[in-house]
Amino acid sequence: MNPATVRHVLEQISIPDDSTISRTIYQDDQIKAVLFGFAAGQELSEHTAATPAIMHFVQGEARVTLGQEVVEAKPGTWVHMPAHLPHSIQAHTPVIMLLLLLRGTR
Repeated sequence: MNPATVRHVLEQISIPDDSTISRTIYQDDQIKAVLFGFAAGQELSEHTAATPAIMHFVQGEARVTLGQEVVEAKPGTWVHMPAHLPHSIQAHTPVIMLLLLLRGTR
């Protein structure tokens, strides 16, 4: 893939009817970009990441728990998370989220 390629994220993933799907759309030594599609009611249980990350909500609404803080995400919500922060996501509606794992900032 040409490094200057621009992708429209909504065209890169389809939301399943009753589950969650993830698809890596780009990765190099510095960053990994993963698209997630959540059906309404699906969740990603609490976990941590070894590197800082950015969650960008492209479509839908979800509850995001970041440590002790709860955020109601909607299209356009952008969240920066430091490494090792416990977090979880619960989709209220069908959701598309772009996750950027910042590998070069360990």
